[in-house]
Amino acid sequence: MPGPQSAKKRQREAARQGHARDKAAKKEERKATKVPRAPGEEGEDPDLAGIVAGPQPRPEGEEDWVVPPAVAPR
Repeated sequence: MPGPQSAKKRQREAARQGHARDKAAKKEERKATKVPRAPGEEGEDPDLAGIVAGPQPRPEGEEDWVVPPAVAPR
């Protein structure tokens, strides 16, 4: 049988429960302000629009450069 609960333990438990309530309230607030998305929009993914498979063109003004040779171990 557990002994009586100390005052310090009651304070810790009350603080933990208060933190959990605050966290749940913030979660509900975020959920309420979240902008709903349209489910299953057809068409091209906007994040991938314009991406072409394979090597990408070099940005303008970038010069060709040579990879330096590997440093030989001593």
